[in-house]
Amino acid sequence: MSNRTADIQQVLSTEDPEFREWIEEHHRCEHRLNELTAKHEVTTDEELEEKTLKKRKLLLKDHMAERIRTYETSHANA
Repeated sequence: MSNRTADIQQVLSTEDPEFREWIEEHHRCEHRLNELTAKHEVTTDEELEEKTLKKRKLLLKDHMAERIRTYETSHANA
């Protein structure tokens, strides 16, 4: 991640409640995925949960990237 992107992410996480919620949910998904990965054996339900979490995490990342691009475009002349 470039410094500019990191700076924009910091601004958005401070100023944009929806963006901040996406970040928090992304972290929760990551935490739960780490828990599942650490298990020696997972149930079928846990396998399904893992797939669902990975998809959700990617969707959140896409939302955040789009919001960052929109911010960059709207502040390009600033």
